[in-house]
Amino acid sequence: MIELFHMEKQLIFLDTETTGNLPEDKLCQLCYKIGDKIVDQLYNPGIPIKIESMAVHHITEKMIAGKPFFKDSPEYNELKELFSGDCVFIAHNAKFDVGMMEKEGLKAPKVIDTYRVARHLDPEGKISSYRLQYLRYLLGIEVEATAHDAKGDVLVLEKLFERLLKKVMDIENISKETAIDQMIDISSHPVLFKFFNFGKYKNDSVEDVAKKDRGYLEWMLKQKKENPDEEENWIYTIEHYLGL
Repeated sequence: MIELFHMEKQLIFLDTETTGNLPEDKLCQLCYKIGDKIVDQLYNPGIPIKIESMAVHHITEKMIAGKPFFKDSPEYNELKELFSGDCVFIAHNAKFDVGMMEKEGLKAPKVIDTYRVARHLDPEGKISSYRLQYLRYLLGIEVEATAHDAKGDVLVLEKLFERLLKKVMDIENISKETAIDQMIDISSHPVLFKFFNFGKYKNDSVEDVAKKDRGYLEWMLKQKKENPDEEENWIYTIEHYLGL
């Protein structure tokens, strides 16, 4: 196991459960892990929890009755202090959790998105899914954790991070500090795909397709831009290879 905590940067593994996934939604559960310390709390989001969300994380209105607002909690103050220092915020599909933190006025200085790092380390797209729980079982990560629970997801997240960190260190033959810096850089932009894993150019490199069939990529870009939030990786990739 890689020793993670004897280093300058403070690593914060974090996950949220929320009232939904629309712009107006708020967090109702937060878990974060720093070293051996785990904080796991429920909060009053100030708005109703959508039934669709309850069906995923099983947090009900009754469970949050009487709970404090996140901004009134000691956890808020602790994270605010940590985010003002040299910490690294680690989450899976971090864009969502970063957004939830920013709604509360908290902005992490550095972010590692294990989703983006996992995709980066699979340039040929051989893995069929990059969901946290899929990667948990694909990689044989053994941890007692309940899926779609903030604490359970944080425990899996930490183990996934360790596996990805070791792979980056081994591939690049670099120290863990340098590997973490590289993971931060990878996480700072959408994933750059190198190969198609679908369609008529399946298994061909995107670079080669850009040279021989630019029109296909231009058509594909137009299609992907109809769903920019879901297709940001392909939009980024196509624009890169088209030189836009």
